[in-house]
Amino acid sequence: MSETNHHPDATVDARGATCPGPLMDLVGELRGADPGTVVELLSDNEQSTSDVPEWAAESGNEVLDIEDEGDYYRILVEKA
Repeated sequence: MSETNHHPDATVDARGATCPGPLMDLVGELRGADPGTVVELLSDNEQSTSDVPEWAAESGNEVLDIEDEGDYYRILVEKA
């Protein structure tokens, strides 16, 4: 995953939250969202880079991009 042209419709800033907080915050944001909504998750928890793709695969949502911003990760997810 790399450069994308996706612009998030919403941002969930979960930096500082411990696992599974970032994923739960993302799920909460997507729960009420319309299909096609892109949500950006900001997380400094490295576990999010595997938890989010695993959850997306199980839930039918799509991870569009994962970027390492140095001190946190930016993960873009589109609601199915």
